[in-house]
Amino acid sequence: MFGIISHKLAASTAGGSPGQPILRAAVLAMMSNYSTATKQIMVREALNSALDEEMAADPTVFLMGEEVGEYEGAYKVSKGLLRKYGPQRVVDTPITEAGFTGIGVGASCHGLRPIVEFMTFNFAMQAIDHIINSAAKTNYMSAGNINVPIVFRGPNGAAAGVGAQHSQCYAAWYSSCPGLKVLAPYSSEDARGLLKTAIRDPDPVVFLENELLYGESFPVSDEVLDSSFCLPIGKAKIEKEGKDVTITAFSRMVGYALKAAEILEKEDLEAEVINLRSIRPLDRSLINNSVRKTNRLVTVEEGFPQHGVGAEICASVVEENFNFLDAPVERISGADVPMPYAANLERLALPQVEDVVRAARRACYRSVPTA
Repeated sequence: MFGIISHKLAASTAGGSPGQPILRAAVLAMMSNYSTATKQIMVREALNSALDEEMAADPTVFLMGEEVGEYEGAYKVSKGLLRKYGPQRVVDTPITEAGFTGIGVGASCHGLRPIVEFMTFNFAMQAIDHIINSAAKTNYMSAGNINVPIVFRGPNGAAAGVGAQHSQCYAAWYSSCPGLKVLAPYSSEDARGLLKTAIRDPDPVVFLENELLYGESFPVSDEVLDSSFCLPIGKAKIEKEGKDVTITAFSRMVGYALKAAEILEKEDLEAEVINLRSIRPLDRSLINNSVRKTNRLVTVEEGFPQHGVGAEICASVVEENFNFLDAPVERISGADVPMPYAANLERLALPQVEDVVRAARRACYRSVPTA
């Protein structure tokens, strides 16, 4: 059995000569707060590089799942890893989610750091007992004596034309369970930084990717490509600052929110777009501070409306900031129906950019409210 390897990040410092002009030092300090995009990489490449670097750094990390090895992953996220690390650390499993998830949870209780890949999180329902009753609760039930450092990852939410059984968003499902951390990346920066953090975390992490984002390219900076780059769990990101309305979103819906913000800007409405990144824990502080500034809130998600992530955010904001709200909160979500197979009905069942725009207009009293 491998021993657990501790990760030590060397802090880098930059200093200038005593003779440097004060103005130049101030400019450099200011520039260090902004990352300069130098390269475009796809989300699948960001995930692949994170897996590769963490497996190289820690021999207790291993990947298991259906077709992760010989086929290099259903979405090519594990491309090249079998050749580099061999079949003991990149394990092709039978089609038995309950079986290999249980093996992963057991391995994590004995010093290893498994990454369990589901071909889709819809299939993780076969293994939900291991995720909820074993992984999420073991640390508490052992009085903190047993850690369960495991990552459950794979595509979540709707893809395209795969029907009701393969199109569900599980963000609200897993984020309702104490003991789990739930992450949902949007960009390549999110995917790389959050996955590296998830693998290093001592607790079970549910890592919700999106099939339709795997092939999307995003600009990344040299800082993001550095092997020490990580993003903290529980911290959201303001993708676009604004003063008129707050829009929260996660995963693929962040892109929709940003497109909606562009349309609203032409109407002299400045939307602040928050990329949640972390669903559990939520960055309630950042959300509440934004609402105190804009006095309005629109939440956007793919999942069902009842008991959704947006419902939790709305409840939190009303509890903490009711006196700051100048309009009713608006929730945009998927329709309260099983996902249709037909493409035209599927589009109607999922949030669209125009839905976000209309909700923001209503919140800002720019249109007549609809039932």
